[in-house]
This record gives sequence, structure tokens and C-alpha cells, in this order.
Amino acid sequence: MSYFSQATDYLLYRMRAFKLHGVHSPFVFDLYHNVLHHTGHFPAYDHVEALRDELLQDERELQVTDFGAGSKHINQNKRKIKAIAKTSAKPAKYGQLLFRLVNHFQPNTLVELGTSLGLSTCYLAEARKNSTIYTFEGCPNIAEVARTNFKKLRLQNIQVVEGNLDDTFAKQLQQVEQLDFAFLDGNHRYEPTMRYFESCLHKSHENTVLVLDDIYWSGEMKQAWKEVKLHPQVRQTIDLYFVGLVFFRTKQPKENFTLYY
Repeated sequence: MSYFSQATDYLLYRMRAFKLHGVHSPFVFDLYHNVLHHTGHFPAYDHVEALRDELLQDERELQVTDFGAGSKHINQNKRKIKAIAKTSAKPAKYGQLLFRLVNHFQPNTLVELGTSLGLSTCYLAEARKNSTIYTFEGCPNIAEVARTNFKKLRLQNIQVVEGNLDDTFAKQLQQVEQLDFAFLDGNHRYEPTMRYFESCLHKSHENTVLVLDDIYWSGEMKQAWKEVKLHPQVRQTIDLYFVGLVFFRTKQPKENFTLYY
């Protein structure tokens, strides 16, 4: 997608987005006030951002296997770790949002599609250290760096699943009793995104939280986000532009929110 299209999408998002005074749902109002725009500081932020600083200085070069839609910034099979940290890792703002969501909802079983170097995984794990997190990474060399990063932060509740998501995700989900939280950042194309979403539905429940990354990344991702919002099992969605939040709370009306973030 061109930068002009992205700029247009963002302008339209800003025109639609509410701030706190425009939210009438008690559930969303509370989430917006106490989680999305929480301004307090957690020590975990410092741990993960110190790790990010290390990775941004790491000159090691990796042979990369990419099964997804690839990077908009890097189109090479060999990449330096510092380049991956700069262009592929989630910014602190969104990693910390993931932390606050997990800290708020306290899920027991989490999945993350797209480990990369593991910074977002660390935020998830720091927020709920007695949970089980399954994080999926297609590239063995990147997965190995992520494992090292988890050890640095002494995070023991993470299981890395290597391989093509088309082969690993559904198989792993079969071994999970229920899914409480999912961060879908594995393949920015329509068909795989919808397939992973449907797989999550089979293990979801009333309080499951799904986070879809880069919902305006491409025309395919915009179509996927549109269909997710219309899905009959989905009750509430929150569009934050870079990410979309999905809820299944049947006691509340079906509503789609676009909130300024």
C-alpha cells in the first residue's frame, strides 16, 4: 500500500475516532480510561525497553526465512538484528498496551502469532507470569534470538513454536483447552488472517480478547478487519488504527468503536 493511501486511511481514522467523552458503553469506557490511556509506569517497561536498546545495537546478521507477507522496510534474506529490532519489533507504545491488556484481563492461556525478536512476547509474559504463552515464529534463527532474550529477562512461561504457521498454529491450538488472549501478527494477508481468526474462534469464550495487528497495513488487512467486525460471534470491536481489539461479551450489544489512541 502506498504512503498516500496510508495517510488517507489515518486521516479518515482520526475523523471517526472518539475520545473518552464520546464513549457510552460502560465496559469500553472503563477499558479506555483504565487500560488504553493508563499513564502510570510499570517496572516491566524498563526491563523490556533495556532489552530493545541492546537489540538496536546488535550488529549480528541472521539468515531469515519469511513465510508471511514480508517487511515493508527490508527485502533481504540476510538481516542484521538491529535492523529487525528497528523495523519489525512493535513500538514501545503498543508493546506496553499489550502489557496493560494482559495485566487487566489476567488471561491464563495466550498465543502470539509472529514472535520476531520477542519484545512483544516479553511484554505479554511480564504482565502475567503464571500464564502460558505460545508464541509462533517461522524463522528458526530469529526464534533462537528470541529464546535468548526470554532467558535474559528470566521469563519461564513462554513456549516458542517454530515453523510455518499454516502447519503449526491449528495443530497447537488443538492441545489448548481454551484460548484467553491472542495477538495476531503473523501474516498480513487476507486469507491467512481470516483462517487464524477462525481457528481462534473454536477455542474462544465469553472473556477472550483478540488483538489484530496492522489492520490498515494493506487492502487485504482492511478487508479482513471489516469481516471480523461483521462476524456473528464478535460482539464488540475497538479500532485503534494500528491494532484492532475484538471481544465476545454476549451480555453487551454488538458495537464497533473507533477510539483515538
